[in-house]
Amino acid sequence: MRLRQLLKSKLHHARVTYANPDYVGSIEIDHRLMKAVDLVDGELVHVWAVDHTSRIETYAFAGPVGVVGLNGGAAHFFKPGDRLIIAAFAMTDEPIVPKMVLLDDHNEIVREMTPFSVAG
Repeated sequence: MRLRQLLKSKLHHARVTYANPDYVGSIEIDHRLMKAVDLVDGELVHVWAVDHTSRIETYAFAGPVGVVGLNGGAAHFFKPGDRLIIAAFAMTDEPIVPKMVLLDDHNEIVREMTPFSVAG
């Protein structure tokens, strides 16, 4: 068996709604968005800025509608209004189809994104 780390979840262009360095570290994400891309509380996520160079790893937890908030040390890398890509990966020996959504400026789903195709 050969395990590969494959993309399983992606929130594209999430907007940071708050950054709170005084809270224990993590990223709080609208519970509806987490469900839409199959993220669960405590799951490792990669958080990448779209408009600057910050990139971190942290864990996700579900929050209220519309919220994407950075906590603890992660809050020092992002500010409200920043656009993010939030991604999670799975270790698997089977192909998976990632769940990916494009978000608007208010963290509402604009559309599901078509997974990339593999030339073969």
